[in-house]
Amino acid sequence: MIKGSTVLPQRILPHIHTGMAKRTVSLQLLLLIVHGIFLPASAQVCSLLGQPTFPSLSAERDINIGAIFSIHRNVLLKNHYYTSKPQPTTCISLNLREFKFAQTLIFAIEEINNNTQLLPGISLGYKIYDSCRSIAQTILSGMALMNGYEDTLSETSCSRPPAAHAIVGESTSSPTIGLASVVGPFSLPVISHFATCACLSDRKRFPSFFRTISSDYYQSRALAQLVKHFGWTWVGTVRSRNDYGNNGIAAFEEAAKEEGVCIEYSEAILSSDPQEQFLKTLEVIKKGTARVVLAFIALGDFLPLLKVISQHNITGIQWVGSESWITSQTLAETKEYSFLSGAVGFALANAKLMGLREFLVNVHPDQEPKNELLKEFWETVFQCSFRNSGSDGCTGLERLAWLQNEYTDVSELRIVNKVYTAVYAVAYTLHNVLKDFRSSTNSSKRGRPTPQMVLKYMRDVRFTVKTGEEIFFDKSGDPVARYDLVNWQPAEDGHLQFEHVGLYDSSLPSEQRLQVNQEHILWAVKSGHLPVSVCSKSCPPGTRKAVQKGQPVCCYDCIPCAEGEISNGTDSSDCFPCDLEYWSNERKDRCVLKMVEFLYYAEMMGVVLCIFSFIGVLLTAMISFLFYLHKETSIVRANNSELSFLLLFSLSLCFLCSLTFIGRPTEWSCMLRHTAFGITFVLCISCVLGKTIVVLMAFRATLPGSNVMKWFGPLQQRLTVVSLTLIQLIVCVLWLTMSPPFPYMNMSYYREKIILECNLGSALGFWAVLGYTGLLSIMCFVLAFLARKLPDNFNEAKFITFSMLIFCAVWLTFIPAYVSSPGKFTVAVQIFAILASSFGLLFCIFVPKCYIILLKPEMNTKKQMMRK
Repeated sequence: MIKGSTVLPQRILPHIHTGMAKRTVSLQLLLLIVHGIFLPASAQVCSLLGQPTFPSLSAERDINIGAIFSIHRNVLLKNHYYTSKPQPTTCISLNLREFKFAQTLIFAIEEINNNTQLLPGISLGYKIYDSCRSIAQTILSGMALMNGYEDTLSETSCSRPPAAHAIVGESTSSPTIGLASVVGPFSLPVISHFATCACLSDRKRFPSFFRTISSDYYQSRALAQLVKHFGWTWVGTVRSRNDYGNNGIAAFEEAAKEEGVCIEYSEAILSSDPQEQFLKTLEVIKKGTARVVLAFIALGDFLPLLKVISQHNITGIQWVGSESWITSQTLAETKEYSFLSGAVGFALANAKLMGLREFLVNVHPDQEPKNELLKEFWETVFQCSFRNSGSDGCTGLERLAWLQNEYTDVSELRIVNKVYTAVYAVAYTLHNVLKDFRSSTNSSKRGRPTPQMVLKYMRDVRFTVKTGEEIFFDKSGDPVARYDLVNWQPAEDGHLQFEHVGLYDSSLPSEQRLQVNQEHILWAVKSGHLPVSVCSKSCPPGTRKAVQKGQPVCCYDCIPCAEGEISNGTDSSDCFPCDLEYWSNERKDRCVLKMVEFLYYAEMMGVVLCIFSFIGVLLTAMISFLFYLHKETSIVRANNSELSFLLLFSLSLCFLCSLTFIGRPTEWSCMLRHTAFGITFVLCISCVLGKTIVVLMAFRATLPGSNVMKWFGPLQQRLTVVSLTLIQLIVCVLWLTMSPPFPYMNMSYYREKIILECNLGSALGFWAVLGYTGLLSIMCFVLAFLARKLPDNFNEAKFITFSMLIFCAVWLTFIPAYVSSPGKFTVAVQIFAILASSFGLLFCIFVPKCYIILLKPEMNTKKQMMRK
């Protein structure tokens, strides 16, 4: 608290209203305003009520840079009873890494001061505060860097330059969020070297925040791509229960979902958690089926969990790490953590800073005898005490160059380089500000830089550090994201070392950002092979994934594709139907041309039908030859030899026309098979009908006074056959002209094969041809039936009756069989009907006559034919 006059520093007054509007001004500042308004004007001095916050390391010069590091790991908690004035905060457990950050900042400032080109005539100073990993201490330190730390303020305080023109820090995200929230309304730049939370890129919340380390937004996406690259679709996660871990894992989960990676469990821990929490997390890891665990966790939070894991000897887990711990020398040099061998993760790019080690090992308490931090550092690294004079007492003659620890090791300067870069970012920004001051002709624009000017110029700063890296900030205050992919491998001394096995660069096209040298990676599993971490095994080609009910999308069953569908890739989410002319193969991983089905000559059915067709032709030829040899005999002459030979010829055509139905249908064969069938059968039935009429007329002619034979002589018989056949011919011509049959690929009857058949074209034409044939057959049957009781010498009517009975029976049964038969069997039924009816006519009409000619020649006389 401050009491006294209304004197306030000029650098704060213009921003008080803005700070109140944004509700980010601390309680101390609000009380400061109240005191300033209501205290009497006669009071000329403001006094601080409470403890001022002093820097741990400082050297004030022309322009000062503030810095906040967690030089100590913890704050010593005390109970306050509010009966006495609280004592200053006590910090414990020196953090060598953070102390190294502080010394690196001093090294960079001294290097800049010795550079006559960068800030000529200007010397930089520093004020380094220790936050002790406490958000409250971070905010108090930030306020001290804004206001100073004098016990009293007077009017002369307003004319002094601000306490710091920029603040470097903090090393973790949560304290940095608090710091950036407090100083942001006052336009004081904050540039962090290790706060990676993606939330800090929000310019509305943090208008003055910058960082030299990449945002976790990029690291999370890089980790998701890395996990997917190795085929790990089932992972567990462990995170710090703070802004760093929560936001990092949230971004990873979003990116992992896009990559098809599922998270089995997500555990959150803090270093301050009780032992039971770490044991609970250990049980979750042990019971989990995921063999890959992503640890998006701060180093300080990870150490207690690692101790518990080492105590329970948990091995066989592939660890994937964030940049916070993946290059920690402390972990790599601890043999109890050898189970981390094979770990992979993204780290900041390594760098070499010439002269840094010499600077670090030259730090000595004698440089600042009153600085207690330097003494504590010395006592920590040499395990001695300045308060003792015995064997464990510090003499000051110890040399840091003798030591090999986290502080003196300069082989891994990934994060240290970001501190170094942050200081140079401020220096180059000041250089640009002062350069514009010198070149400006407007005297009002000259003067000393202010934090507001530094903030404005820092947005556009662009420079190259001596490591060769070009530094600039995007509109969110973030640099280009570049990571090294490191792998933990055993060294010769038994410790673990970091091998560079790839990289990630966000400036490259998306498909080229991740580059992995997989051949040089050592895995955690003993076999040395790439670990497998999946909820379900990959579905092979020919199957699809079916998500298990109530489980993440990575847990699925492999369902074989249905007939006619394929999946030609691994882990296909769906099966795809083949085109109409294609069908799935046996493995369901490829579409092949469907089998085309038609009745062809080489198959057994085709061969059998061809044999019967040729047998029919052969029998017909033999009967014709027999009749020709005995054409002068009574039985041949009495049965109208002319019609008999024409009938035998038409039967030969009927047997031969069945062959047109066999083979691949073509445009010509389709037209030929149906028209030839219709015409030849009508010719055949016309001959039978003519013979039937001749029999009837012959019987009538034997009656006294009858001369009917002159009305149905040979000429009339020929005209009858020609006329009846001509009608069928006309029907066929009309059919072929209007809508002829054509070859057709029937894909609807069978899904797995194509039936190559002849489409009728016009169904009316087909049924007209078939109906006309049937009509003649019925007429012939009726006439033959009426003549069946004629005397024996005219008994051919009986045989015609039998033949027509067989003919009609065959074609009546043909219709339902034709309609219901599938594929090539339709054609086979039609051929069978043709052959059966043809054999029926041949056997019933001609075989009895052949029997008499060959076996009963005594009956083949005119006398026998004239007997009743």
